[in-house]
Parts: sequence; C-alpha cells; structure tokens
Amino acid sequence: MKFSKILIILFFLLGISAQSQEIALLKYNGGGDWYANPTSLPNLIKFCNTQIATKINPKPATVEPGSTDIFQYPFVHMTGHGNVVFNNAEIENLRNYLMSGGFLHIDDNYGMNQYIRKEIKKLFPDKELTEIPANHPIFSSAYDFPKGLPKIHEHDGLPPQAFGIFDNDRLILLFTYESDLGDGWESAQVHNDPENVREKALKMGANIVKYAFEN
Repeated sequence: MKFSKILIILFFLLGISAQSQEIALLKYNGGGDWYANPTSLPNLIKFCNTQIATKINPKPATVEPGSTDIFQYPFVHMTGHGNVVFNNAEIENLRNYLMSGGFLHIDDNYGMNQYIRKEIKKLFPDKELTEIPANHPIFSSAYDFPKGLPKIHEHDGLPPQAFGIFDNDRLILLFTYESDLGDGWESAQVHNDPENVREKALKMGANIVKYAFEN
C-alpha cells in the first residue's frame, strides 16, 4: 500500500473518532444537479436525531469526491437528475474512502441511472452492482421494511430497487432507484406528499444512516 493511502486511512479513522456523527452531500462534476432537494438532508438529520437518538450535526457538509475531507464523514449522500463524471483522481479517492470504512448512498432523483452506473463500474471494475434482498439488515436496522425499498415517487411506475456494492459482507455503496427517497425527505410543501409517504421515506433514510454508522 502506498504511504499516501496509509495516511488517508489514518486520517479517516482519526476523523471519525474525534468528532460527532456527520453527514455530507457529494458535489460531483458532469453537469448533474448534485444540489437537488436542498431540504432533504436537514430534514432527515432532524428525524434521525429525534427518533433514533443519533447526534448528527444539523447542518450537512458539502464534500467533493477528490478531496481528503471526505474521510471525515462516515455517511456521504449523492443525488441528482443528470450526468455524473468522476476523474481518475476522484475514482481513486472515493474507492479508498469506501474500502477504508466509508459509506456512499446514491439516490436517483430521476434521470441519474444511466450515468451513475458507468461511474460505479469505474469505481469497482471487479465488483458487480447487485440487487439487495429484502431480508438485508439495511431494511430493518431501525424500522422494518419487509418488502425492501419503499416506493416514494412514481416517475416511470417501475418497482423500487436497491442495489449495492459489497466489500466482503459489508455494504459500502447503496444505489436507490425508482424510489426517490430524497423527494420524500423534503419539506412537506415542496412536493405535497402525504404524511404517510414522507414518513416511509424518512424511516427508510434512518435505516440507511443507522446501518452506515454501525457497520
């Protein structure tokens, strides 16, 4: 292992132990709207802090895929509707982050699927993005979802699917598709979702956060 990689891993471990729980939003290149759903993460954090006793900083950070700052955050969220491009340095940094204990949740906000799959393949050319079964612990870590990922917004009317990249048995990358959890986390007036739909989205989000923090 290169000396720089050792320093990155040490930085990650020291960062996690020295701070309270943190969440960051990934600011990526390619033209996609990485900043979509601005109220979603603050609302999810508030829900987690009040309902599952987390102590997350109420204000999520913004982090770039090529920055060593990413190693400060055990949970990184990514969303958008369009194109995503990671350069070689970003690929290496993201891979090091995930393999050394980090967690990336990618939530397709409608239109990201065709682009992000190419970048995930660049991240892990030797791993397959596989569908996560409904009995995986991420669907029951705080709240029970016996059928797996809930459907929040219709979009193309396809069934919601959760895909993952695993390192041994640990889920390190979660890609949620045809669900749009982030829209469900947004403030009620943004999409006028019924309260029970928003609650489902927030509970599933809490499951993801809890899994990421504990695994």
